[in-house]
Amino acid sequence: MKVLHLDTNHPHLISSLRKLGLECDEDYTSSKEDIEKIVHLYGGIIIRSRFKIDKQFMDRAVNLKFIGRVGAGLESIDEDCAKAKNIHLIAAPEGNRNAVGEHTLGMILTMFNKLKKADNEIRHGKWLRENNRGIELEGKTVGIIGYGNMGKAFAKKLKGFDCEVICYDIKDNVTDENARQVALGELFKKTDVLSLHTPQTELTKKMINKKFIDNFSKSFYLINTARGSAVITDDLIEAIKKEQISGACLDVLEYEKESFENFFTNNNLPEAFQYLIRSDKVLLSPHVAGWTVESKFKLADTIVKKIELFINNN
Repeated sequence: MKVLHLDTNHPHLISSLRKLGLECDEDYTSSKEDIEKIVHLYGGIIIRSRFKIDKQFMDRAVNLKFIGRVGAGLESIDEDCAKAKNIHLIAAPEGNRNAVGEHTLGMILTMFNKLKKADNEIRHGKWLRENNRGIELEGKTVGIIGYGNMGKAFAKKLKGFDCEVICYDIKDNVTDENARQVALGELFKKTDVLSLHTPQTELTKKMINKKFIDNFSKSFYLINTARGSAVITDDLIEAIKKEQISGACLDVLEYEKESFENFFTNNNLPEAFQYLIRSDKVLLSPHVAGWTVESKFKLADTIVKKIELFINNN
């Protein structure tokens, strides 16, 4: 079987697939339209987020048996079309869940202890101890929305901090030793820190909006290491200004392109984004929560193992 790689990944991925007897070709620069002209030659596709794989693309891929997405989600692939065409979809949330858990914990600890602010002040000759008095995670209630691979990884990292961890998920019976599943009512009432770990679906797009935020009984900190589309930035900023939200840790933004590689192509920055970059109540990172040296290998290795299993079962 021939496999076409559309994004660069850890070299372990290609070398391991070749050991399985697969012929690997690489094309990291051609347009989607040009790829569609040759995709019929391939039984497998490996992609990160270079472009959407839609019905038109799959109609051309007449010999396609599987698509491997080197990442956690499949929102860039028309899943219904793939299912109808019996194309097996492979993702790798196991590969970067630990990285996401660590990054999420790092962001809230940085926010609580004002590390970004303190570091910047010292670099400018200011030594302000009282102004940088932090708060502790101990005794807080952390609410997690989306208790899958990423949510569970974050909850595991919270063990030892002596905080209560609750979770909300559309699936039933997800309670484990690290988090207790609750209804939204309890989440709204108790949460001090809210962390999003949801995939991008029609249910989660614009999920964190004014109406949703207004349900919370007290001010809370928001962490989003999931998808930028889950949060309406204008509503987030309004809530920060009204002190409904005490601070926001954002690894993802609604302005990102679908490839996640960039967001603004010019200097016309939205007013809301300009507020985010000026506010000391906001901590930002460029969609790198799952982007570690270790996760690059783990993601590749997870894809390899799942492709091997697929081949052996077919």
